[in-house]
Amino acid sequence: MPRPSQKEQILAAARHLFSRKGYHGTTIREIADEAGLLSGSLYAHIQSKEDLLFEIADEGAQAFLAAAADMERQPGSALDRMRYGLRAHVRVVAEHLEASKVFFHEWRALSDDRRTIIQAKRDAYEACWARLLDEGMRDGSLRADDPKFARILLLSAANWVYQWYRPDGALTPEEIADRFWRLLLYGLAAPAEADLDAKEGKAHDGSTVHSLHGAH
Repeated sequence: MPRPSQKEQILAAARHLFSRKGYHGTTIREIADEAGLLSGSLYAHIQSKEDLLFEIADEGAQAFLAAAADMERQPGSALDRMRYGLRAHVRVVAEHLEASKVFFHEWRALSDDRRTIIQAKRDAYEACWARLLDEGMRDGSLRADDPKFARILLLSAANWVYQWYRPDGALTPEEIADRFWRLLLYGLAAPAEADLDAKEGKAHDGSTVHSLHGAH
């Protein structure tokens, strides 16, 4: 395996420190020490600490966008592609644990122009999921009562994996995604309980009672 370049060593050090201490809590000297370099040597490769934050955040954004593009190219129904996409999302988090944490939490420390670039990529990624949810709702395979919160719930569950995932753990990223998928798709209630809830959710005139969100 080729030896990492000095730039790659610097980025690896910044990923580790930003994910552990936060962007504002990390100094250039600490990055240099972590990379085994003198502080002045960093400036042969970057102009500022923000350059590193932008590269790491963009690394995360591009990994998620590549996963989304792959998800949309898959054959099958919207549900099939969503399951594939959830697996891909958890895999990105698992394979880029430190970059994912920086992407999720530290990107707002970027200056306006760079933050706008990352925000646009985040929006593009969420739009891919919104399109699939809309397709599933139009073909009747998904309930059509709350697409925004369905997207938030699905992606939030997958995003949080970085907090507890361990590469040497018992489950692969795909197995984690499949467990999430079953819970998100079928819920926690046993079938008999779910049937009872559905019956109790009928109004006296036979119409379905709206959720609190849908009633507004």
